[in-house]
Amino acid sequence: MESPSYAAVRGSIASRLPQLVTIRRDLHRHPEVSWAEERTSAVIAERLTEAGLAPQRLTRTGVVADIGAADPDFRVVLRADIDALPVRERTGLDWASVSPGVAHACGHDVHATALLGAGFALADQVEVLRANGVAVRLAFQPAEESIPGGAELVIDEGFLKEVDAAYALHCDPSLDVGKVGLREGPVTAAADRIDVKLTGRGGHTSRPQLTEDLTFALAKIITEVPALLSRRVDPRAGALIVWGQVHAGAAGNVIPSSGEASGTLRVLDAEVWASIGPLVKELVEAVARPYGVGVEVVYTPGVPPVVNSAEGIADLRTGALQTGLDPVATSQSMGGEDFAWFLHHAPGAMARLGTRAPGGTTYDLHQGDLIVDERAIGAGAMLLAGTALAAFARRSPAHVATS
Repeated sequence: MESPSYAAVRGSIASRLPQLVTIRRDLHRHPEVSWAEERTSAVIAERLTEAGLAPQRLTRTGVVADIGAADPDFRVVLRADIDALPVRERTGLDWASVSPGVAHACGHDVHATALLGAGFALADQVEVLRANGVAVRLAFQPAEESIPGGAELVIDEGFLKEVDAAYALHCDPSLDVGKVGLREGPVTAAADRIDVKLTGRGGHTSRPQLTEDLTFALAKIITEVPALLSRRVDPRAGALIVWGQVHAGAAGNVIPSSGEASGTLRVLDAEVWASIGPLVKELVEAVARPYGVGVEVVYTPGVPPVVNSAEGIADLRTGALQTGLDPVATSQSMGGEDFAWFLHHAPGAMARLGTRAPGGTTYDLHQGDLIVDERAIGAGAMLLAGTALAAFARRSPAHVATS
């Protein structure tokens, strides 16, 4: 029986690199935020159809497509997120965003295009995959940047049923293109959202004793709750609260009657994350109590840590090496990633994809000036397709040929 081949994957992707760059630039020019990825989904579905696949649209946004056996003995899901951020682009590139205040500042356009490239290469071997009783599911997931995220939609609609392994990648602008960051065990943090609203009797700043000075109370919450948390939680859990939004008042001499703060809680330890929400509410209410203000705390659980399995990392390493990439060690990040929910349904792993031009500028994610070396598109496609073949080979070495 003929086997799927790493060499065929390499050749297929290499021949399509100009097409993949064109697709990526189109997606980059037309970014769409979470749950609004209509055009993005349509472009992806059109490209999959052109490749002879039968894409399915999710009920909101997003696309799924299957390659290989209809009733496989072994199925791998490869996932890419497709949403952009409400960030103004500042790159000055010819293909910069034409959507005001929206940009692919986290590299999801690269993720989506890399998965398309992997899908094209695997579709070229569809008959071989069918003959070997294996299948690949491509999941173009919406709304990774929101809480709750689009991973839960993919799961709710049944696309992680009867899946044996799951893999994904994420752009890493601190790694040179061609390198792949790997780590067994936790590689991201849990991430939840905290929203605090205070209400009280406002008044003139000359008579604070006649008011419930919620601006002062809000400042106390912002500074003291993170400090208190560090004394109530094992420091090895890596619990961290950072506030991103604070709003109170409209004039310097007026104590307002309402104020708000929003931020994130990130935790490295999954067990601590599962029980920390009530403690955060308790601490906010305790800090606010002496000031007599009304307190509303909305704690929205987000995502657990992404925990890479040993087998998943082995597959990513093999996929990287077999397609000419350089696997290197990476560290756990405080960033959150809803691919974690995929790994609650199937073992697997997420890799970090180098996007920095060697010797070039080190950018940061979620910033409007992010520039990606476009060679990372082909590298990501090779990694995803190669990892799928590595997963099949681990199950049965005879299933995959190196050349």
